[in-house]
Amino acid sequence: MNANKLIRLSLLFLLFCPLLVQSCKKTSETAGVTNLSLEAEPLNDGSGLVNFKASAKNADRYYFNFGVSANEEGMKSTTGQVSYKYTSTGTYSVKVTAYSSDNKSASFTRQVSVTVNRTDDENVSPDNYPGMTLVWRDEFNGTYLNTSDWTYEIGTGDNGWGNNELQYYKQENLSVADGILTITAKRESFGGKEFTSSRIKTQDKKTFRYGRIDFRAKLPKGKGIWPALWMLGNNISTVSWPAAGEIDVMEMVGGGAGKDNTVHGTIHFDNNGTYANIGKSFTLSSGDFSDKFHVFSVIWEANSIKWLVDDVEFNTIDTSSPAFSEFKNHFFLLINLAVGGNWPGSPDATTVFPQKMMVDYVRVFQK
Repeated sequence: MNANKLIRLSLLFLLFCPLLVQSCKKTSETAGVTNLSLEAEPLNDGSGLVNFKASAKNADRYYFNFGVSANEEGMKSTTGQVSYKYTSTGTYSVKVTAYSSDNKSASFTRQVSVTVNRTDDENVSPDNYPGMTLVWRDEFNGTYLNTSDWTYEIGTGDNGWGNNELQYYKQENLSVADGILTITAKRESFGGKEFTSSRIKTQDKKTFRYGRIDFRAKLPKGKGIWPALWMLGNNISTVSWPAAGEIDVMEMVGGGAGKDNTVHGTIHFDNNGTYANIGKSFTLSSGDFSDKFHVFSVIWEANSIKWLVDDVEFNTIDTSSPAFSEFKNHFFLLINLAVGGNWPGSPDATTVFPQKMMVDYVRVFQK
C-alpha cells in the first residue's frame, strides 16, 4: 500500500469514527425497559379508591390493566401514577406494562395484587340486576373525560339552550379525579355571560334503546341552580325537539326548603304536533340532595318508563300508546349543571358560588 492511500484511509477513519462511537452509545442507552416496580396504596376510607405508582428505567409510558372485567379498557399514563376506584370489596390483580418510545420492541410487565375494602356502600348500584346485565359503564376513573364516549357542548346554545339559561358552558369547568366527575358552576364573566359551567353528551357515541340507567350523584344547591341527568333521542339532529323525545332521569331546581330536597322525573314529547310533558317529583324525608350521594334511575321498557331514587320507585308512565312513539328509539345521555333559566329562575343573594355536581358513575343495564 502506498503512502498516499494509507493517509486517505486514516483520514476516512478519523472522519467516521465519532459517528460510530455515538451510534454505539445511543444503542446502549435504549437497550430496553428495566427495573420496573409497581406499588398499590388503598386509601382505606371505604371509597374503593386505590393509588398506583409504577416506575422503570428507560420507560416513558405505562399501561395499567385492572382485570375487573373483560371489557375494562385500562388506563394509560406517562408519569406511572394513576388512581382507580373499585366498585366492590375484593382482591384484584393489577398489571402494568412499561414502554419506551425510543425502542418500541422493548417492554416490561409487572403484576401486583391489591385488597379493597369498600364500605361506602350506601345508595349504590349492584353490578347486575335480576334478568339484566351491565352493558356499559363509566366509573370516571383516571384524570380526564373519556372523549371516545363523551362530547363537550360549548357555549350558550340557542336562546340559552332553549331555556333562557344564564351560563356559558366551558370544558374547563369539568374535572375527573379520584373516581368522580365534577362539574363546577362559577360566578364569572365569560362569553357575554355572568356564569360558567359544563355540559357533556354521548350523542352518536353511546346510544341505548331500553334498559335501566343508573346515575350516582351528589347534587349542588341554591336558588337558580339546575342540575340534570337526562337523555335525548339520538335522531334529534333530523327531527328536532320535542319530536326526538326527552327522558329526564333527574332534574332539581334549587332554592331552599322544599326544593333542594326534591328531584323531578319527566318525559317530553310531541303529541300529534303539540308539545307535551308528563312528570312527578320525589322528596327526601330529611336533609337535601347535597348531603350525600344518591342513585337516580330509570327503568325504560318498550311500553313503560319508571323513575327511582335509591331504588324507590316514585313515577311510572305507560308509553304503549302511539303518542309515545319517540320512546321506541335510541337515546343518548347528558350531564349538565345549568344556572338560571325559565324553570329555576335566576340566582339571588342567597345563592353561594361555586356550586358543584359530583357524579360517581353512570351504568346501563339491559335484558
